[in-house]
This record gives sequence, structure tokens and C-alpha cells, in this order.
Amino acid sequence: MSEQHHDVYENMSDKQKNRTIWSVITASSLGTLIEWYDFYIFGSLAIVLATKFFPADNPTAAFLSTLATFAAGFVVRPFGALFFGRLGDLIGRKYTFLVTLLIMGFSTFLIGCIPSYETIGFLAPVLVLILRLLQGLALGGEYGGAATYVAEYAQPHRRGYWTSWIQTTATAGLFISLIVILVTKTSLSAEEFDGWGWRIPFWISILMVGVSYIIRKNMKESPLFAKAKSEGKTSKNPLKESFGNKYNFKFVLLALFGAAMGQGVIWYTGQFYAMSFLQKVMNVESAQVDSLMATALFLGTPFFVFFGWLSDKVGRKAIMMTGMLVAILAYRPIYDSMYKSVNLENKTIATNGITEKRTSKAHHEITTDSLVTFHQEKLFTDGTLIKKDSIVHWSPSGVVMKDGKAEEPKVSQTVKLSDNTKWYIIFMIFIQVIFVTMVYGPIAAFLVEMFPVRIRYTSMSLPYHIGNGVFGGLLPAVATYLVTTAKDAGHSTWYLEGLWYPIGVATVCLLIGLFYLKNKNSNIHD
Repeated sequence: MSEQHHDVYENMSDKQKNRTIWSVITASSLGTLIEWYDFYIFGSLAIVLATKFFPADNPTAAFLSTLATFAAGFVVRPFGALFFGRLGDLIGRKYTFLVTLLIMGFSTFLIGCIPSYETIGFLAPVLVLILRLLQGLALGGEYGGAATYVAEYAQPHRRGYWTSWIQTTATAGLFISLIVILVTKTSLSAEEFDGWGWRIPFWISILMVGVSYIIRKNMKESPLFAKAKSEGKTSKNPLKESFGNKYNFKFVLLALFGAAMGQGVIWYTGQFYAMSFLQKVMNVESAQVDSLMATALFLGTPFFVFFGWLSDKVGRKAIMMTGMLVAILAYRPIYDSMYKSVNLENKTIATNGITEKRTSKAHHEITTDSLVTFHQEKLFTDGTLIKKDSIVHWSPSGVVMKDGKAEEPKVSQTVKLSDNTKWYIIFMIFIQVIFVTMVYGPIAAFLVEMFPVRIRYTSMSLPYHIGNGVFGGLLPAVATYLVTTAKDAGHSTWYLEGLWYPIGVATVCLLIGLFYLKNKNSNIHD
């Protein structure tokens, strides 16, 4: 790439530039969307994966281990930001995020090929962890490249608007992952999905990656980077310039603690924690949770673009800080209201609303014994349906005894929400998605504008991925731990205790952002 590419682009009419940037956004967004899809199907299937890749004798420990493996992919993202950010500032934006796309795609595909824990033992979680770490490294290099690439094509007065299209890809990737999982579940029986169907969403990604690779391969380099490279103004040591220079490092820290950290926890609260809360705390059945989340995300996604556009008018800081403030104030009331919406105390069981049945099958280890399932369904007048399964180990002489006592049955309960409650929950999640769009919509333009071309990819990627990967990525595991601990301790509002983590992190970020961030949008040609 040469300075000629920059001059040709600068001499285009606004109409031609708009056409060019739409092709840039399409190519960048499609690849980024697929990478987010790849990254998030693991989180969307966390409950299923816990039973496949970890020991089944302790479901809670298996689920927490799955969340920890999920979080590992986030924690390693800053290292991917450093490695691929350096490459992006040395050789260019285009080729760097071609590599990240391929790493992500093949890692995801291979997760779908790993045999279960029952087949290969502890090798299963080890392989999953390795591939999860590769996913995190790839995503660490992807987002900074895509955001930088689009911003360096965008007209200065519309940078927030154009880069906000990249911001939609994370939510769209989660949305598509939920849709693919939902379609797969409804196309197969519960036994087929549990046996092998859960692998299909992982395998599908390889086809999408192939299409995206072909599109990205035909893209041209960013005009600003092409100009800097032709003039010999690219950095010879992006890491040293980004973090060894006190002046620039101050802005890296400000970007992290004044914006990205709070944005990260709000993103994951409004999407992943909301999903985990519905499944694990409220016990809403998995298929319904997927449809609730998908609907709320679909309704909320356009607001990324709206707030990106608005940030061009009123500044990035005002919108991001407002989003953090309302989230901090609203989270506990929202989750309290969600939890109480399935409170059975005020519901009436319908006439003939209780059905019960008993089934049994041979014990998987002791052929002379049986596993007996007592299945009960309760239908309430408002349409709420409670399904409860109690599984007992039954020998020919009766219930199996342990230490002189009857063995405790394994109890699982799911709730199918009534139509009115379902739409209320969708609205509550939608409000949280609006918080997400306020802090996330403008942040790509905000980060790009903080750093010069020569070290932009490296400098903006690290704070973004620490904020999202570490502070945001740890949220599901930390919040689940806080909820579990509070429940065991008998706290009356145990179900809200997990929210103290995002509220605390966002509050610190809000205070730093209010006092130290500038509200003026900047020139990025320096």
C-alpha cells in the first residue's frame, strides 16, 4: 500500500466515500460478527458443556469450572491485544485481522470435535481450555483492528456513527449464536441435542469463517496507515512507544479505568449475566431463555448505531457516563423485579393443574439397580408451568441407603414463564441492553481518537481488552460465586448479591471518567 491509496480516497466525493466505507464496514463487521459468534456459543452453551467436559458428580463445581474456562478466554485477550496490536501497527490492519479470523474459526470448530469427559477423561477440559485460550488471543487482535480500520476510513464528523456499526457485531454475534442454538434444539429431540446436537453450532462456524476470509482478503489497507507507511512514519517498536512513553501510557490507563472497565462490566451484566440469572437463579427453561434473550437483543441492537451517531453531536463522554450512572442505579431494582416475577406465592394452581408420573431406567454403573424419576408438573392459572424432576437411586430392596440414611434425591426444577411474564422479562433485559448501547456504542470512536496512527492498534486494543476481557469476562464467575455464597449464608436477597461486582467496578470507572476524561471529539490524522 502506498500514499497514492490515501490520496485517491481523500479526493473522492462524499458519495463515493460513503460507498467505500459501507464496503469497509460490511467486510469488517462480518468477520468481527463471526468471531463474536464463535466466542459466545461457548457461553451460550455453558450449562450443556459443563456436563460434557467436566466430571458429572458435582454439577455446581462443573458449571463453575465451565464459567472459569469461559473466563479464561477473556483473561487472555489483553495478551492477544499486545501481540496482534503490535503486528497491526507494524505490517497493517488488514493482514493482522485475517490471521485472527482463521485462528478463531479453527479453534471453534475443534471445540465441537473434542470427545466428552466420559471418553477421554481430564484430557477433555485441558483441550477445551487450550482452544479457549486461542480464541481469546484471536479476539484480542480482532476488535482493535476492525475498529481502527473503520475509523481511519470514516469522515471525522461521522466517526461515531460509522464505528458504531462495528459495535453492533458483539451483540449480533450473541444474537445469532442464540438463534442457531434455538433452531438446533427445536430441530432435534432433547436426547439428540444432549448427545451430539450441541456440537452443530461449533461446526457451522467454519463455513462462515470461509466466506468472511474471502471477503476480507480482497480489502485494501486503511488509507491513513498506508500513508504513514509510505512516508516511513510507522512505529518500529509499538509496544515501547505505547507503554514505555509516560505521556501515552497515561492515556492508556485513562482509557482503561475511565471508560473500558465500566463498559466491560455493563456489557456482560446486560447480556451474559442476565442469561445466567434467568437459567441458574430463576430456573427458567433453557429454550425459553434463549428466545427471551434473542428478542431483547434484536430490539436493542439498533441503539448502538443511534448512540454512536449521537456521540458525534454531543460528545462521547456524556453518553458513556450517563449509561454507567443509570446502570449503577437501576441494576438491583431490575433484577429484584425479574426474580419476583416468578414468585409462586401470589399464583393459583389451575384446576387439574398437577400431573405426576414415574419412570425408571437401569443404573449406568450397577445393572441390578434402577434410577427412578418422579416427574411433576404444576400449571398455574396465569400460564406459568413448573416442571420438577426428582431422581432416586433405587435397588431391589428399596431406596439406596448411605450412612444409615436414605440417599438424597437429585432434584431439578424448571419454570416456563407465562406470556405476560415473558414479555415483562424481555422488557427488563431490553432496558439493560439500552445501558449497554450507551456505553458501548461510542467507545470505538472514543478509543481511536485517543491515540496516534503509528501506535493506535496497540494502544487502544490493550485497555479495551483488559476492560472487557478481565473486568467483564470475570463477571459471570465472580457473580455466580457471590450469589452461591450469599445463598449458603442465608441472606434474604442472595439472588442480588452478584450485582455488587458490576456496580462496584462501574462506580469506580464513572468517578474517574467524570473527572479526567475530555468530552471533545478529536482529530485522528496525527
